[in-house]
Amino acid sequence: MRKPAQRLGLLLSLVLSVAACSHGQTGAPSTPGASEGATLDLGMVTDVGGLGDKSFNDSAYRGLVRAQVVLHATSSVLQSRAVSDYEPNLSTLAQHGDALIFAIGFLMHDALNDVAPRFPSTHFAIIDSVVDQPNVTSVTFKEEESSFLAGVLAGLVTKRKNVAFLGGIPSPLIEKFRDGFEAGVKSVNPGATVLVKYTGSFDDVASGKEYASVLFDQGADIIYTAAGKCGLGAIDEVRTRPAGYYIIGVDSDQDSLAPGKVLTSALKHVDNAVFDLAADAAKGTVPAGHLILGLKAGGVGLTPMTYTRSLLPAGAEATVARYRQAIIAGTIVVPSTPQELQNFRLVSPAALK
Repeated sequence: MRKPAQRLGLLLSLVLSVAACSHGQTGAPSTPGASEGATLDLGMVTDVGGLGDKSFNDSAYRGLVRAQVVLHATSSVLQSRAVSDYEPNLSTLAQHGDALIFAIGFLMHDALNDVAPRFPSTHFAIIDSVVDQPNVTSVTFKEEESSFLAGVLAGLVTKRKNVAFLGGIPSPLIEKFRDGFEAGVKSVNPGATVLVKYTGSFDDVASGKEYASVLFDQGADIIYTAAGKCGLGAIDEVRTRPAGYYIIGVDSDQDSLAPGKVLTSALKHVDNAVFDLAADAAKGTVPAGHLILGLKAGGVGLTPMTYTRSLLPAGAEATVARYRQAIIAGTIVVPSTPQELQNFRLVSPAALK
């Protein structure tokens, strides 16, 4: 598979603004912006956060919209309001005859594992989980790598030496975000405290705001969110805080949601992965098996910090860049589990010079 970072081109700016144009979609599939005469039919089932989360699901949808524009594909999108929607939504799209159907989110693992064998002539792709079926392509990311860089930045910027991680539903996937983040923070600021809380949800905006308020009140001045739509609540909370308090966004570029208050966003280029697989489907060459995308493949990264770069300590960007290169080179292997974090040997900035 070609590197996702190499396929953005000039069209990315075109599709960024239309990621949430179907927020109200439920029930029967629709074809937003489909081109006449299209021969490639794509389907997508969102996770429970749904479109409009300005994060994970919207990132996937950007890839689908780009496939409409570039590949002249038609697309069908079904939004899941509950876990019980996954299997019927996937089955509906398979019966609809779509050539490639995307299951967006690790929570869809069991549903897709049940549905895929019933539709052997349909190809599926799942994001953030591995389903071992011959007609399924599994795509996962090295979220721990971008989270590590976010942690490095947080460790350099914090004034209180107290930062926090706010996760959604506890799971091995969300642990990758947390463990990578803590390893990054501790590498540049060994004395810092990392508070941890979970909302238990990916779609409860109010709980995101509530937990962010608690973490700020407990002394954190920077919170990294990996909680889907709950992160929007955390961003809403940071707007009420004085200068020096920040949120680190996740999956999509959330910097503009609160300019100057979102320090950076840990990007996961689900949009690129969706488009790349759609392009492969257009040629009849969708790869089977498991694709893993990290910093080296352009699958994850940080935003350019358009609104906060001027607020960073001197040398912070250069330090983050050195850690990035060390990860790509394999000099640093970022922990992705609690056990790996426990055994991780911190690498100081001085060791990278």
